[in-house]
Amino acid sequence: MCSRNGDCLMAKHMATNYLSFAQALQPPPPSTDAPRGVSLPAPSRAVGRWRRGRPCKEKEGPPGSVGERGFLADPGGCHLQTGTFQQGSGCVEGPRQGAAAIPGDLLRGPHPPTHPPPLAGLPVPRRSAPGSLRRDIPAPPPHAPPLPGTDYPADRPPSPAHAHGSGALRLVGQLFQRLEEAGLKPNLESYLAALECMGRAGVSPEVVARCLQQLKADGLQLEDLWRDSRHEEDEVEMALKAVRKVKPDFQPPLPVRQAEICTVPLFRDFYAKEKPVSYPKLDFTAQELRERFREQLQMEASSVVTIDSVEADKPLTEQALKARELLAVLRSRWRAALLQSFQESKLRLGQRMLGQLSLYPFLCVLKDDEYVDILIQSISSLPPQGESLLILARELGTKVWNQYVIQRKSWSRLVGKIQRLYESYIQLLAKDTPPDHYLPREYWEQLEAEAGYGSSLVARECVWPHSLLVQLGLHLVELLVQVLKMESNLLTPGLELKLIPVLYHVYSFRSGRQIGFIRPHPILTRLFSEAAETTLTFDSFAIPMLCPPVPWVSPSFGAYILSPTKLMRCVDGAVQHQLLLESCPRGNLFSVMDALNQLGNCPWKVNQAILDVVISIFNDKGNEKLDVPPPPSEAPQPTRLALGDAPLTKSALKREMAQCRKKAMEMFSLRMDTLYKLSIAKHMGGRAFWFPHNMDFRGRTYPCPPHFNHLGSDLTRAILLFAEGRPLGPRGLDWLKVHLINLTGLKKKSSLQDRLAYANVVMEDILDSADHPLTGRKWWMAADEPWQALACCMEIAKATRAPDPAAHLSQFPVHQDGSCNGLQHYAALGRDVIGATSVNLMPCDVPQDVYSGVAQQVEVFRKRDAAQGVKIAQVLEGFIGRKVVKQTVMTVVYGVTRYGGRLQIEKRLKEIEGFPQEFVWEASHYLVQQVFNSLREMFSGTREIQSWLTESARLIAKTGRTVEWVTPLGLPIVQPYHRSKITLMKLWWLMPLEVAKKPDTVKQKNAFPPNFIHSLDSTHMMLTALHCHRQGLTFVSVHDCYWTHALTVDVMNQVCREQFVELHRQPILQDLSKFMLQKYCANLPAEWKNKKAPEHQRLMQLLSKVPKSGDFDLQKVKESTYFFS
Repeated sequence: MCSRNGDCLMAKHMATNYLSFAQALQPPPPSTDAPRGVSLPAPSRAVGRWRRGRPCKEKEGPPGSVGERGFLADPGGCHLQTGTFQQGSGCVEGPRQGAAAIPGDLLRGPHPPTHPPPLAGLPVPRRSAPGSLRRDIPAPPPHAPPLPGTDYPADRPPSPAHAHGSGALRLVGQLFQRLEEAGLKPNLESYLAALECMGRAGVSPEVVARCLQQLKADGLQLEDLWRDSRHEEDEVEMALKAVRKVKPDFQPPLPVRQAEICTVPLFRDFYAKEKPVSYPKLDFTAQELRERFREQLQMEASSVVTIDSVEADKPLTEQALKARELLAVLRSRWRAALLQSFQESKLRLGQRMLGQLSLYPFLCVLKDDEYVDILIQSISSLPPQGESLLILARELGTKVWNQYVIQRKSWSRLVGKIQRLYESYIQLLAKDTPPDHYLPREYWEQLEAEAGYGSSLVARECVWPHSLLVQLGLHLVELLVQVLKMESNLLTPGLELKLIPVLYHVYSFRSGRQIGFIRPHPILTRLFSEAAETTLTFDSFAIPMLCPPVPWVSPSFGAYILSPTKLMRCVDGAVQHQLLLESCPRGNLFSVMDALNQLGNCPWKVNQAILDVVISIFNDKGNEKLDVPPPPSEAPQPTRLALGDAPLTKSALKREMAQCRKKAMEMFSLRMDTLYKLSIAKHMGGRAFWFPHNMDFRGRTYPCPPHFNHLGSDLTRAILLFAEGRPLGPRGLDWLKVHLINLTGLKKKSSLQDRLAYANVVMEDILDSADHPLTGRKWWMAADEPWQALACCMEIAKATRAPDPAAHLSQFPVHQDGSCNGLQHYAALGRDVIGATSVNLMPCDVPQDVYSGVAQQVEVFRKRDAAQGVKIAQVLEGFIGRKVVKQTVMTVVYGVTRYGGRLQIEKRLKEIEGFPQEFVWEASHYLVQQVFNSLREMFSGTREIQSWLTESARLIAKTGRTVEWVTPLGLPIVQPYHRSKITLMKLWWLMPLEVAKKPDTVKQKNAFPPNFIHSLDSTHMMLTALHCHRQGLTFVSVHDCYWTHALTVDVMNQVCREQFVELHRQPILQDLSKFMLQKYCANLPAEWKNKKAPEHQRLMQLLSKVPKSGDFDLQKVKESTYFFS
C-alpha cells in the first residue's frame, strides 16, 4: 500500500484488508450477465434498523477534511471525516486523531447519515413496529416517498453505486490519513479505490481534480492505474467515470497481461517448442463438457451439497423413526430460536455507540436464514467428544466467508466471462475438436487476450483475516450455546421435565495447555445415533468436480469456478506465502501451475465392484483388520472386575474408563471419516469426476476435495479408477501382476522377474479372490494393502479371461514407488556412493532394501553390546527386524527426533507377540540410538548435508528472520513457524498476524532439512508430470508414488529417471548458498552487523561452506531398475 521499502508488505495488507471490509459491507448487485442455463441464488438483503437523526456541527477544521489529503474534502455534500454524528437525541464523538482503532463507521452498527447510510451499501430495511424483529413487512406502493434523511424511495434500498461509493469513500479517506500518519504513501491501488468511490458517489470535479493532483505529487502516473489492473470491471468503470469529470477525453490503456517467459533453467527447452507438440485429449465431447460445466456451476452456486449416506440402505426401525421425528421437531424449534436470537444480537451490535468495534457488517453479508442454516448444520456434524472452541469458531467463520465470496462472484460479471472462456477452452480438451499444441494455462491466457479481458478475471478476493473469522465464529458459537435447549426427559419420559442446554462449554488439557471445547449433551449424541439419518451435507468444494477444473493462471485464480481457492494452501492467518507468490515473476510459476493443471485434468471414476464389497462390510459392523471401522456401538465397555474376578480398584477403574472413552472417540472419528468417503464415492458412482489440485508451502501437491481422493487410505485408493481406459499392450498384464505382488509386500527383496513368477504360481488364489472376495479363500486379505490387492485381482481376472489380454481396455492405475525417496535425494545431492547404492540409485540385480540394511547394522551393534553384558541388548535377541526400524529410518530424513523415533519403535515392539512388555520403554530407547548410529555410518554424506541445513536455519532464525529458499522450479518458499501464539488482536482488521511475530528458532532449524527435501521431491514429481503429459501419458502421483496405465509404465519409468538426473545436475546446494548469502548476509542492517558481528561472520562462513560432493555418477540412475519400482 506504500511506495516506500521496509514495512511495505505490512502496510499493503493493512490497507487491503481495510478496503476489503469497506467493500464487504455491500454485496454487489445481481449481474445482468448471468451464465446461460444456470440459476444463481438471489442477492441476500441485509437487515437492521436506521435511526433518524441529523449531522452534528463540525468541531474543528473545514468540512470533510482528512489530514493533509485535502482532495477528500466535502465530496458532493457527503461528510467523509471520522467526525461526529447525532444518533437518536445525542451527539457521539468519533475516534480521536491518532487512535489505533479503526473508525467505528466501518465495523459498528447503523447510524443516521445525512444522505447515504454510513455502512457501505447496506440496504435500508423498511421500518417495523417498535421493538419488533419482523423484517418481512409488505413493501410500500410503487413510487413511495423517500425515507427521511435519504434520497432513496422507501420501497427499495439505496442503490449499490451510491451507497457503496459514498460509504466506502469515507473509509478510504480515513485510510489515507492513517497511511500519512505512518509516513507511508498510497500506491496505485489506493488511488484507484478512491476514484472508484468518487465515481459511485458522484462527487464534484474539484474533488477529483485534487485527487489526481495528489496522485501526481506522489510520483504516480494516471495511466498506470489501468495497467495490469486486477480489479473487477465495474470498479474500473467507476474510477474512469470519476476521471472523465476532469479529463473528458481520457482514454486508459488497455490492461494487457505482459508476455512472460519461463526463465527457470530446468524448463527453458520445455517451453521453447522448437518442435511441434501435440497434447492428449480427454475422452469427452465438447457438448458433454459444456453440460458438465453448467452442473458444476450450479453446484458451487448452491454452496452446499446434500447426498445420501451409505447407511440409508439399512432397514428403518421404529426406534430410528421416532428419533428422526424428535430431531425434526427440535430442529424446527432451534431454527426459530436461533433466528430470533441472531436478529436480536445483530440489532444490539447495530446500535452500539460510534467508535466501538462491531461484527455487525459481517452479520449482514448473508441472509439471516443462511447464517441459521450454517449453525444448524454444524450441530449435526459435531462429534460426541466435542470440538475445540477455536477450531469450531474458525470453521463457522470460514463457512460464512466462503458463502459470501461465492454469492459475490455469482452476482458479478465474472461468472459470465468465465463461462464464455470455458466454452472456448473446451476446444483444447474435447475429443471431437482438432488437436492443439497449447498447455491449458497457455490456451486460457490466449482466450483471455482475444476476449480483451486482460487480467480482469484475476480480481483480488475480499480476504477476511483469520482472527476476524475466529471472532465471527465465536459470536455464532455463543448463540448456539446460549440459545439451544431441549427437554431433559426427551428419551426417558418418566423423569422430571426441565430444559437443559444442547451444547456446553468444557475445558480440557492438551500438552499442558487448557483448551476450550464445545461438547454436545449425551442425550443429543444418543438421539443422533438412534436416528441414523440418511443424508449428509457437505460444502460444494468437498465434492469432486463434475468438469475439468479451471486452469491455474495466477496464484489466486484456478481450480473451482466460484469457491475461493489459493494456489498455495497455508496455515491459518499466514499471508507470507501468498505475498511471495504475488511478488514472484509470473514466468517462474508457469511450470508449477502447468503441473497442477495436468494433475487436475485427469478424470476418475468409481470402482463399483470394490465399493459394493466395502459398503456391505461397513454396514455389517465393519472389520478393523481390513480398515473398515466398526460403529461406536461396538466400542469396548469398562469391566469392573480384574483377573480372578476381584473388583478393580478405583484408580484402575478410572484408567480403564478413560481408555474406553478414548477408544470410542477414535472409533467414532474413523467411522465418520469412512462414512464420508463411501457416501461421496456412491454419490459419484457411474460418472466421471475430477480432483482440482493445489500445493502446500513446500510445493507438495494435494487434491482440493478433502474427504474422497487418491491420497487417502488403501481403501479409498482401491475405490478409484482412471475414467479413461487404455489397452494393456504386450507388457501391461505383466505389470499388473508385478503391481499386485508389490501390494502384498511378500517379495520386496526379489527381482521383478521373481515377483512375476510368483504371481503366476498363485494365479488360482488371485482368481478366487476376484470371484469370491468374502466367501472364498480370502488370499487378498493377507496383503499389506488388502483393498488395492483385491481391486488388482479383479483387474487381472478380467484381463486373463479376455479373448486378447493385450487388447483389454484397462482403467486400473499401476504404481511405481520411490525407494526411500528422501534418502535418494540426499544421496544424489551429496553424490554419496554408499548411500546411493543403499537406496537403489545404482543399478543392481535385486532391489537394495535400506530398511533391512539398517536392521542388520543395528543387529551388529546389539550383538556387540550383548557380548559385553548389556541386559537390554540380550533381551532384544531375535526381535530386531525390518518392520521395527522401517518407520524411523523413513522419517529420519524428514526430521524425526530421537524422541519421535523412540515412540515409533515403541509402537512396533508392542505389536510383536512374545516380546516382554516390561522392557518396551528401555528397548525403544536403546534401539533408537542404534538406528541413528547406523544411519550415521551408512549415510555419512546425508548427515553432513542435513547438519549444514539445520545449522544454517538456526543461525538465520537467530537474526529474527524466517528461512526462505527458491526451488529449482523457481517456486519461492518460506517456513511459517513463529514463536508467538496466535491471539485475537483488537486490531484484527489492520494487519496479518504473523507480521509482528518472531521466528521459532527450534522449529525453523528442525523443519528446514525435511522441508527442503520435500520441495525437491515435489520438483521431481512436477518435472515428471509435465514430461509425461507431453508424451501423452495419464499421470498422477501420491508424492513419491507415481501412477499411470499398465500400458505406459515403461515410458513413465524412463521419464521419471531422466528428470531425476536432470534435476540433480543443477547446482542445487550451490544455488541455495548463493541465495541465502544474498538474502541474509548482503542486506542486513548495519547496526545489526555491528552489534552482532561474530554471529554475522559465523553465518556468512557457514553459508559459504557448501558440503563437499562424492563420486557417484548420476547417469547410473537411468539404468537402475529399482530406483522407482
